Amino acid sequence: MRGSIAGGSVLAVLAASSWLAAAPLAAGDGSEPMDVQEEPATLHCLAVRWPVKGDDNANAVVEVQYRKAGDADWKKGYPLFRTERTVTGDQKGQWNFSNSSIKADRLPGGWIFAGSVVDLEPDTVYEVKLSLKDPDGGDAEKTLKMRTIGEPKEPPGMSVRYVAPGEGGGSGTKEDPFKGIEAAVAAMKPGDLFLLEKGRYEVKGTLNFTKSGEPGKPIIFRGAGTDETIIDGGGDEKTGGRLISANKIKHIWLEEMTIQGRQYAIVAHEGSNWVIRRCRFQKMEKGFVAHNGGYNVSRGHFISDNVFTGPTTWPRTKGIEAYCATYMSGSGHVVCYNRMQNLGDGTHGTGHGNWSACDIHNNDVHIATDDGFEADYGETNIRVFRNRIVNVAHGITAQPSQGGPLYFFRNVIYNATYSPFKLHNDTSGVLIFHNTCLRNGPCFVIQPANETVSDIVTRNNLFLGTGGAALPTTGRMTRCDFDSDGWGGFKGEFARWNGKGYKTWEDARAAGVLYKNIGAYIINPETCFASGLTPPADPNTTFKGEELDFRLKEGSDAVDKGVVLPNFNDGFKGKAPDLGAIELGDPQPHYGPRPKK
Repeated sequence: MRGSIAGGSVLAVLAASSWLAAAPLAAGDGSEPMDVQEEPATLHCLAVRWPVKGDDNANAVVEVQYRKAGDADWKKGYPLFRTERTVTGDQKGQWNFSNSSIKADRLPGGWIFAGSVVDLEPDTVYEVKLSLKDPDGGDAEKTLKMRTIGEPKEPPGMSVRYVAPGEGGGSGTKEDPFKGIEAAVAAMKPGDLFLLEKGRYEVKGTLNFTKSGEPGKPIIFRGAGTDETIIDGGGDEKTGGRLISANKIKHIWLEEMTIQGRQYAIVAHEGSNWVIRRCRFQKMEKGFVAHNGGYNVSRGHFISDNVFTGPTTWPRTKGIEAYCATYMSGSGHVVCYNRMQNLGDGTHGTGHGNWSACDIHNNDVHIATDDGFEADYGETNIRVFRNRIVNVAHGITAQPSQGGPLYFFRNVIYNATYSPFKLHNDTSGVLIFHNTCLRNGPCFVIQPANETVSDIVTRNNLFLGTGGAALPTTGRMTRCDFDSDGWGGFKGEFARWNGKGYKTWEDARAAGVLYKNIGAYIINPETCFASGLTPPADPNTTFKGEELDFRLKEGSDAVDKGVVLPNFNDGFKGKAPDLGAIELGDPQPHYGPRPKK
């Protein structure tokens, strides 16, 4: 890997800049830093992109420090990541920001560095210090003041209006509520809070949203609870069309209701700042669909504490199925604390707009016959963390990731029948840290035919299987950095890498291809977990995530074997960080919808 840094697509603001197109950029081994771009913030993460001209010998690094505003001491962050310089394979020509296409070279004559600070407190101001260091000259330091977001809160001064089931009429007062959801939608304006009474609200056609809320003045529809308020299209997942259609609409909140009865529950292409919270989606093929809006168009969707239920069953018998909870492009989105069950995909990535600076965390996936989470078409700073993913074909996918960094960390993945991570379509720039992965068969499969797989970094993961090779690959593996992971349960060779087999990890190290620094660890799956959890003997079994305990056993081979990753394993308890998603002595995270306060 060149340096230790992550980047993604070129900056939106740079792509639209006339001087960038007109002036050749500096060449040579020294660095010439440009302006830093702050990416949209989320609850727990802050992110940046930093374009740097020159550095032709690729030996510059960007160190990161951070602290809460007002604190005296700086904390060490994980360094930024250097993006691949040119787009590979099918990605050529896909970079499109502000209607200006950046083709093979993301930043002609330079590089894009990017990265995240993670595990931060919501709604808190931080200082982030970036230190560019290049032995050939061009050192620079930038300090940014950035703020994480808080969970959306109802603004003061909302205009309360009332809705009851019916077929039209009403003035919206408590004594004379709007009759039916259509009447409320027709009357809505920024700052309205619609309280929906108990009952079934039948939608015979499509419920068209034609008005947006405003910053500080969203339009909120709040039901009496998912068992009490039902927006019903009258059909099921096979009934074509949209239940709610809201292209280019912004600042809409839907809370505490069931939405059902049409193939597409909500379509909000090119929309932004939707809040979907504590709702139930069922009898649908796709829950919340909002793509076609790129980096600057679609921002800030917040999808939390919902239950998305489809009709798929385990084991997979029908191949790829289209059912999914969310399908989004843009930037700054958060998908957290949801239950996603009996679907094809939990989240669905898309090349129709791509996405950056988004978080997928603390979700509970139970049966996804395709992918637990798709980070596909992620550009920079997509973060998938602390999720539980059980009974899936593929745990988390990046096919492709377009330079990165995509961070996959502290996820637990059980019974992924193809592989815990799918790295296809010439993917580039994925950092895989502290995950616990148990499956039947080989531990970790990377088999994208002859495609290129580049700039993949692994650290402190547990990959446990039941047989075959530990790490069989078919792709052209380039600039990948695998180190300090635990492997167990395999019975064949350790790895097949760029067409060559390696019987042991020591053989791979001796050849200079894998585990060149710390090395790998051989883990006994039978004694790894305090609960006695082992890899699935029968992948056709439907396992229940809530019955699986991924906490380590005292004395496990995985304890104290990890390497320090600043910001990703601060506060570890022993001599060194433990391998896997959960540090010995820590509780399991909360997965899925949180109890109401």
